[in-house]
Order: sequence, then C-alpha cells, then structure tokens
Amino acid sequence: MELRQTVLLIAASERCAGVAAAAAGAGGDDSGGGARYKDPTQPLSTRIEDLLDRMTLAEKIGQMSQIEREKATPDVISKYFIGSVLSAGGSVPAANAPPEAWVEMVNGMQGGALSTRLGIPMIYGVDAVHGHGNAYRATIFPHNIGLGCTRDPRWGRCYESFSEHPELVKNMTSIISGFQGEIPAGGQKGAPFVAGRRNVAACAKHYVGDGGTAGGINANDTVATFHELLSIHMPPYYDAVIRGVSTVMVSYSSWNGVKMHANRFLVTDVLKNRLRFRVRLDFITTPQHADYLLSVKLGILAGIDMVMIPLNYTEFIDDLTLLVNNGTIPMSRIDDAVRRILRVKFTMGLFDNPYAADDLATELGKQEHRDLAREAVRKSLVLLKNGKYGDDDKPLLPLPQKATTTGNILVAGDHADDLGAQCGGWTINWQGFTGNNKLTAGTTILAGIKNAVEPAGTSVVYVENPDAGFVEKNKGNFDFAIVVVGEPPYAETAADNMNLTIPAPGLDVVQEVCGSIKCVVVLISGRPLVVEPDLLESIDALVAAWLPGTEGEGVADVLFGDYGFTGKLSTTWFRSVDQLPMNVGDAHYDPLFPFGFGLETQPSEY
Repeated sequence: MELRQTVLLIAASERCAGVAAAAAGAGGDDSGGGARYKDPTQPLSTRIEDLLDRMTLAEKIGQMSQIEREKATPDVISKYFIGSVLSAGGSVPAANAPPEAWVEMVNGMQGGALSTRLGIPMIYGVDAVHGHGNAYRATIFPHNIGLGCTRDPRWGRCYESFSEHPELVKNMTSIISGFQGEIPAGGQKGAPFVAGRRNVAACAKHYVGDGGTAGGINANDTVATFHELLSIHMPPYYDAVIRGVSTVMVSYSSWNGVKMHANRFLVTDVLKNRLRFRVRLDFITTPQHADYLLSVKLGILAGIDMVMIPLNYTEFIDDLTLLVNNGTIPMSRIDDAVRRILRVKFTMGLFDNPYAADDLATELGKQEHRDLAREAVRKSLVLLKNGKYGDDDKPLLPLPQKATTTGNILVAGDHADDLGAQCGGWTINWQGFTGNNKLTAGTTILAGIKNAVEPAGTSVVYVENPDAGFVEKNKGNFDFAIVVVGEPPYAETAADNMNLTIPAPGLDVVQEVCGSIKCVVVLISGRPLVVEPDLLESIDALVAAWLPGTEGEGVADVLFGDYGFTGKLSTTWFRSVDQLPMNVGDAHYDPLFPFGFGLETQPSEY
C-alpha cells in the first residue's frame, strides 16, 4: 500500500424502481437558495441528505466523474456537473508555471463548478507521490521505499510502497495525519477528516494486493488465498481507515483472476461494509476497452464511487446514464456513491471555502520544507557494507572531509550530478526526467559533496565515466572515490524489470574505479538491484540511497559524518532474481542483506 498527498476520491478508479423520476429531477428548491446544505451550522448528515435530495441524475453522475485537467474548462465542468479534476503526471498549467498560475487555473475551474444550479464545488486531485512533483521548484522528498519496498522488486512501482512487511507499512500510515491533520481529541475514528486549508485529503492505494502480482508485472494477477490477502496485503488498509483516510483508490490488478474493479466482495463487502470505509474501468475487459458498457456496469455495481476517465468522459457519462435509466444499475447505488463523495467534500470544507488562496504561494519550495526533506534523505540511507579505510582497522565511512594524502577526491558515475535521476519518476513528468535542465530546483549529490569537504586543500574531481586508461593513470592521485550509479527515472509498467541489474554504464564504472581506488558506491534506485559477489568484494563501502529527491546534500551529510547512518532495509535485498519473490519469513529465506539490515555509524570527529 502507498499513500499519496492527493485528493482523489473514494475508491477512485484510475482510467478509468423510481429511475424515471430520478432522471427527471429531484424535489426541493432547484436553486439551492436557503438550503440546509449551505448552512455550516447544520449537522454533516443533514447537509449531505439535503443536497442529495435536490440532485438530478445528471448532477449525480457528474459528481462521480473525474476528468483530466487539459479537458476541464469551466464550461465543461459546468455543463456536465463534473465532481473532480485530476492533474495526471506532468499535467501542468504551463511549463515552469509559478504557484499563482496554479491558483488561477484551479479557481477558474471552481468558478465553473459553483456556477451550476446547486453550486457543488469540485475537488482538484494531484498525483503527488513524493511531494507535489508536478509543480516547478517544489520540494521533492525521497520516494516511499526510502521513507519506510513491496512484494516483488521486479515490479515497476516498487518504490511507491513503504516496505514488503505489513507491520512496517501499518506504522507508516501515520503519514495520513501529516497530510490531513490530527484527528482532534474525542473525534470519531474511521471517519474522513481534513483539519483545514493547509491540509489535503490523502489517498490509500492501490486496493488491494497491487504489490503481490505474479512476476512483478504491473496490473497483473495476485494469486493468493483469502487468508494470505487478509494477513499480508490488507492490514495497512485497516489502519488507514481508522486514521480517517479520506479516499481509497482501487487497483488495476486482479485477485485470483478477478479484476479488482469488478470485485464487489472486496470493494463493497470488505472495504465499505466490513471496514466501514465512509468515503481504469477499461482494464476490466481483454482487450482493453473491448466492452466499455460492461466495464462501467461491473465497476459501479462492484462499488466504485468516482471514476477517473481522463479524456473520454462523455462516454462514461452516457453509458452510466443509460445503465441507470434501463434499470441495470439501481438509483440506490448511485446515491451511495454520491453520498460518499459529498461527505468528503463537506469534510474538506470545500462548500464553505471553495477557492484556492494566493497567500500560500510562498510555501512552495520553502527552506524549512527542504530542510525536512534533507533530514528524510539522511535517515533513509542504508549502509550495506563498510570496509576498512587503511591498515589500522578504521572503517571507510564516515569519510574524512579533508583529503590529507593527495588532496584529491574522485567522484564518478552518471547519477552523481543528475537531479532528475535522483528524484526518479513522478517528478515534473510522469516518467521523471534526467539531467539538470532546470525543470525543478534542488541540489545534486555532487554539489552536496563539494559543499561537505573542506575547501582549503581538498579538490573534488568529477569524471562521469572514467575509462580504464584514466583510472590506471590517476589511481595514485586520489585519497578515495565516490561512485554514484543507478537506475534511470521510471514509473509504472515502463519499469517492470525481470533482470534488475545495475544499468549501463554504471556497472562498468564501478568495476573500473573500485578495482584500483578505495571507493564508496552510492546506489540510486527504486528497489534492490543485483550485486554479484565479486562486485561486492571489490566495493569498499556500499550505500543504498534509493531515490532521495531534490535534497542531495542529505547524502553528503552522512557520507562525511555530519550525521551517522541509521537506516534499516524496508525490503529484502536478494542475491539473484531467481530467488524472487522472496520476503522475510519465507521458508527458504537466503538474502544478500535481510529485511531490517543496516550498519550504523556515529557522527565523525570532523
């Protein structure tokens, strides 16, 4: 399970008798003037039911629709009564848009929603996986795997989960309070809660078993008994619901051959009824979108409340309207969905304060946020090996801040000076970016290293891809080397990987440098990668830095001993992909580094 700083609605899908009277319109004041739902002093249930009673079928289905930002003009929102808008990965008002442009865009859309007969505000949703990665100059935190990995590291979304261990993921649901605010003393546990305008509705996703798919293939089938599903994949959702998470997104994947979006037992009977959760249909059929009418029918009857249909929203609206009018989907199911959607909107305070405010624009990229992200980087680093610095048994890490022998430190590897690579996917673009092309603001690991060493008498020499000739010629000219290599940015299916080797040219760089110079290897990745025994033997110190985000100085802080290493593996580090899937507690558990492993160091005397 992962948690996102987002406002996607209850059980949202990712791509995703009385019928005639309901279609014609509901009773009550058509304009909503003087209505109880507009009165903030009325009880929540009264406001919800009063508004629901006034809504037509078209207004209800509009509330169940979430469309993509590029289609969401004020006129479209008003015409179709759209309930939510989504900025998908990389979907922005304009390139390098400042906060004020986001505010203006969202408020324009909100004006369209409020201009409708009942004035129901829309929710604006963002895929903010590790900070608001779409926003220019935002603070990008480490990905979840660094903060807290999932069932099978071949899975392209491995870094989106906190850990392979259910208990650790359960503990990490405390992040919900960071997004939504603390439930006040005496407040109701298990009910959606958002504290105020500085908070957002969180989303627990993807329900359920998303990280247990066969072969680690994205949106594949999770083969497991009901007991295994309950004991391994479900526990974090229990805690998320108790903590008042506002929304849950249903997975693309299947459980024992049944698509999760069509699984009424798990969506309605378990999540909504048993857990009392108050809160892409295309993928139900093979091939995708082969029978969309059937997909809409199965998904809504299974219990999906809001459907993410980014671009072709009119098809969904027309099909769902037809299914209600012909009696296939009862109005009670529509009312159940809209009631849950309205509950979240009232809880968020949207009816009383629907517009975004310019006064929060200065919060973006604020130094105190960058300081917190830098701290998160320091604490997420895991020291896997720490060999000797010399003949006196002194460990290599922490490194001295002054090169006392040669005066030089070598930094190598294509990830050392690449802000995009260290941020990973879901940063500015869906798949992320490479290089330092000013798409966002931050500090590379190389810059952090240069800032960490003593400026007098120590020179940091950066050679991205040193060949054998360079190393042989200069091996006596460096006190030590720091080699930073890893995976390119990726997200979702594009990252499914059956080999999990260190991508070229990283492996060659490690072999060339570490074969001749005392070296620390910093691995930038969204999951464990293959480290062969002979390679591990040639490396003096090995650090798993995961995907640290914009604050690369956090890596240097620990390498040079301003802070000690404290991180512990949240996922098993395998010896070979032939062992996968392998998780702590398995009968034949034989990892290279076990779950929970991590060497510790103390801050240095420097």
